[in-house]
Amino acid sequence: MNQEEQIELIIRKAVQIFNENTLREKLKSGKKLIVKFGADPSRPDLHLGHTVPLRVLKILQDMGHEIYFVIGDFTAMIGDPSGKSKTRPQLTFEETRRSGETYFNQVTKILDKEKTKIIYNSQWLNKMNFKDVLELTGKYTVARLLERDDFKNRFIKQVPIGVHEFMYPLMQGYDSVAIHADIEIGGTDQTFNLLVGRELQRDYGQVPQDVIVFPLLVGLDGKEKMSKSLDNYIGIDEEPAMMFEKAMRIPDECLETYFQLTTDIDSKVYKKWIAEDIVNAHKEFGKEIIRMYHGEQFIAAAIEKYMAKANKNITDNIDTITTELSLPISVVDLLYGVNITSSKSEARRLIAQNGISVNQEKVTSVEKRITIEDLHNNSLIIQKGKKVFLKVIFKSYMNDK
Repeated sequence: MNQEEQIELIIRKAVQIFNENTLREKLKSGKKLIVKFGADPSRPDLHLGHTVPLRVLKILQDMGHEIYFVIGDFTAMIGDPSGKSKTRPQLTFEETRRSGETYFNQVTKILDKEKTKIIYNSQWLNKMNFKDVLELTGKYTVARLLERDDFKNRFIKQVPIGVHEFMYPLMQGYDSVAIHADIEIGGTDQTFNLLVGRELQRDYGQVPQDVIVFPLLVGLDGKEKMSKSLDNYIGIDEEPAMMFEKAMRIPDECLETYFQLTTDIDSKVYKKWIAEDIVNAHKEFGKEIIRMYHGEQFIAAAIEKYMAKANKNITDNIDTITTELSLPISVVDLLYGVNITSSKSEARRLIAQNGISVNQEKVTSVEKRITIEDLHNNSLIIQKGKKVFLKVIFKSYMNDK
């Protein structure tokens, strides 16, 4: 992509930009910009949700700009109150540093290792004296801080708010002052904090950073944002088979968003996969994220491990029926014959809707016939929808064996 195409891609991916006009000017200026991205090391595993802004950082890095990955080891001792209904437990400095050490190898799965500057905000926050802190707090009012939804709601409900929690957005904002950030990137849950940095830069006589806000990726529960603490995440450093297994658990209605936000696959391609066979689309997504974060060579083994586990789960918890139906037989007659559908017309309708699988292979034609070659140990497994499984044992073939 040329520069103009890269700029348009960044803007298209964003939810909000403060301020788009000055952002465009900076990106076209030819100046090497400092781009800030902050991370809370209280939970050191990066997941696909983190990759949404990280992938944009890679575009900016490829454009020649300098990426400052700011590890909030000092701010993590407070704990980010964003979206929290109560005060978070405080971590020790040593705990935050240990967690922060795991970030570099994960971040450089996306960013160029040689061109990424990773810094800790304790480098400047730990040096501030009480006079410096008072000067910082004097640049923002309690009324402004209470504009944040989480603080406002807790205040209304008379849920305690520690004074130290008010310091979090100020400290995160001061990070932008310390490194003279030109641009800061983050998720929608961080919008308030990112804008505080913009305001503080003005107060300290700097050109305010432009802020680019990106959507939050919903987790595997399909409800909350992807989060390690909610255990609804896909970690980019997880074992390949686990990544594949979790990819298969993404809610169907969320899969298009996962493709859009976390991969480079063309939208026409993944929309076709989803429309034709949603299960296969999940598999393609699983293969893609393994390819991105581990390598092509790990895909086959991950799928094999997943399928072995899935087959065991099915066969361990499945209803079984023995039938005297003979082979070959059409899938439509088989479904009706073993009472998995109430009529042959229902069987045809389910096949047309991609709702039937035999031995974990989607049935795509009402003309498909089952033969002896389809049996494994005299039987096969039929799946209707997502939750109905039936193991069918063919009695006549048992006698032949």
